[in-house]
Amino acid sequence: MSDLGTAVIVEDDLDVRNLLEGVLCQAGFIVHTACDGRSGVQAVRDRNPDVVTLDVGLPDIDGFEVLRRIRGFSDAYIVMLTGRTDEIDVLGALQFGADDYITKPFRPREMRARIAAMMRRPRQGANQPGALRDSAAAARESQGVVFRHNGLVLDAGSRTTEVDGTPLILTRSEFDLLHALFRAHGAVLSRPQLIRAVRDDDHLPNAYISDSDERAVEVHIGNLRRKLRDDPESPRWLQTVRGVGYRLAQTKSRKIPG
Repeated sequence: MSDLGTAVIVEDDLDVRNLLEGVLCQAGFIVHTACDGRSGVQAVRDRNPDVVTLDVGLPDIDGFEVLRRIRGFSDAYIVMLTGRTDEIDVLGALQFGADDYITKPFRPREMRARIAAMMRRPRQGANQPGALRDSAAAARESQGVVFRHNGLVLDAGSRTTEVDGTPLILTRSEFDLLHALFRAHGAVLSRPQLIRAVRDDDHLPNAYISDSDERAVEVHIGNLRRKLRDDPESPRWLQTVRGVGYRLAQTKSRKIPG
């Protein structure tokens, strides 16, 4: 299989670390491992990986703090692994900037499928801190579409967003969710539809979606509203359709001073 790039595994359990290493090597990655949080952060800094798998429960600093530090300088795809079933762990991982999460014990095929879905999405964009784009990717992205709605501009090609002329920094998942709502042109999208859009699983309508997955969409919407300073009671952009899903709010007319 062709080389997909570099992966870093941050995991203190030797058996799980070996399993992950086997899965990622078979998928075509050059793999590096770390057994604690601090060495994991350093490995990501040194190796500049495309993918990071990160355990929540590490012996020195917890995975959420490791995630926060990595997100300060890296745009790698990050998959959080947790042995806990508490929803708070899942939501916390997404809020801190993880791209996906998997609970232990996990199935190797599921891990490979999740990573394959992430790799189908553009890894870097101009609105990601520290992101560098190669010229070939930039040429492909330049053919994207620009969406505008109530002062919010989303450039699908460069993966940039701005509000009233001010750049808006979004995670990949937030950008993909917002992009899906723009593409729907005001139609309501259900939570499962938005999950598939974020995972690039539109071609898999029967893919399993858990309750935590649906709650994750609510977290992403909440993060988007916070960054946009959008009032859910009188939304300028993101409207909740109770019991159904989400849509773009109606176009608001602007008063012209006179």
